[in-house]
Amino acid sequence: MAVLLVSYDLNKPGQKHSALLKDIKEYPWARLSESSYAIKTSSTASTIYNSLKKHIDNSDNLYIINIKKPYDGFGSKDVINWLDSNLTT
Repeated sequence: MAVLLVSYDLNKPGQKHSALLKDIKEYPWARLSESSYAIKTSSTASTIYNSLKKHIDNSDNLYIINIKKPYDGFGSKDVINWLDSNLTT
């Protein structure tokens, strides 16, 4: 299975993140920052993008990126453990 980075910005005031987050959290996930998640899936980046794009409009950003080891970063021990356990080379 792949681990994909889902990074988004919903830029219009009043947009609700809840529907987008609900769909992201259907997968095993780790929250990397306020608007970026790593998800584990057998789907392609294009498939995930196509399933999430219904939550964005022309003023927003949404990127789905494959991530693998090696990586480097600093943050929550839980996130580091999740990445160590789920990322492949």
